[in-house]
Amino acid sequence: MRSVLIVGGGVIGSAAAFFLARDFGARVTVLERDPAYRTASSARSASSIRQQFSTEVNIRLSQASFAFLRRLGDELAVGAERPDIGLTERGYLYLATAAGRATLNANHGLQRRCGADVALLSPAELGARFPWLATADLAAGSLGLSGEGWFDGYGLLQAFRRKAIALGATYITANVLEVACQGVRARALTDDGQRFEADTLLLAAGAWSAPLARQLGFDLPVAARKRDVFAFTAPVALPDCPLVIDPSGVWFRPEGRGYIAGAPPRGEDRDDAPLDDIDHGLFDDVIWPRLAARVPAFEALRTTGAWAGYYEFNTFDQNGIVGALPGTGNAFVACGFSGHGIQQAPAVGRGIAELIAAGRYRTLDLSPLAPARIARGEPLVEANVI
Repeated sequence: MRSVLIVGGGVIGSAAAFFLARDFGARVTVLERDPAYRTASSARSASSIRQQFSTEVNIRLSQASFAFLRRLGDELAVGAERPDIGLTERGYLYLATAAGRATLNANHGLQRRCGADVALLSPAELGARFPWLATADLAAGSLGLSGEGWFDGYGLLQAFRRKAIALGATYITANVLEVACQGVRARALTDDGQRFEADTLLLAAGAWSAPLARQLGFDLPVAARKRDVFAFTAPVALPDCPLVIDPSGVWFRPEGRGYIAGAPPRGEDRDDAPLDDIDHGLFDDVIWPRLAARVPAFEALRTTGAWAGYYEFNTFDQNGIVGALPGTGNAFVACGFSGHGIQQAPAVGRGIAELIAAGRYRTLDLSPLAPARIARGEPLVEANVI
């Protein structure tokens, strides 16, 4: 029975722990420095899932992950406890002006070839379906009809964690400072002097994976990039409101009795900026004006709160990095998803478990995401990054 040491107990590390324990009987030890997940990307995500990507591997990952989320209660039940992450199947709506129409068409063609249930709508069709939406400047919109939506991301993390523990995985609070692979053994050393060893090492520490990978001779182009999320209410309801992505990059979706919204940061996108340093001016100066222009009812919105979380941002090509670390025989990585990690965690966890334990992908080929592409200087660019 293979032993695996996972550095990082967020949603991807916990998904990998679950599949390794369930499908392969591996002895899994997970080292997590923040067991309350106060700063974890998994716990601070807007937790939405879509099939509308520009690369086939991302489309396939989200399709497989959504199928898992639909049967989550059965997959991750512990005894009589069946987790419920409040999966809402509502869809994404990508809006495009004339300048973005060709890209929207190209992405739509790929998505349809992959079996995604998406519809390309004209401005008239958009206005008929969503009468609350301003469409005068639009050329088209792409709407997910099924297989997209949002959910409780922290609930998903905890469900994977509980099930992995029930299957025998051990979670230990530990801040890993050093990792090494020598021969057929891998080891990790923590800041309090604890030493852990296993047959295999998996780095799933999100935005903090790069310093550890560097000790193994590989430069991961991954850093923590803060993203602010704002909550607000509006005086009217928007029937059948999906997650809307404006051509400006501003997005919004329903959340409870109100809405949440965000946008790319303005100005300098600093690595590892403090999470409490929320740019409230981003909402006042950028997001609100675009929301009010796109949905006139939002002119009278009221903000109710804000929070921030980290993208584990891959500066190379904004895609996940999954696979064996070049130059090592028993070190693997799964990180760098640039904002779409939580939605793809079920399929990524299963895939990396297969690669570690069986030596190959069995259910979904994730080789396009291998870190070797970085060493070769061959980016797999994902155009649809929010």
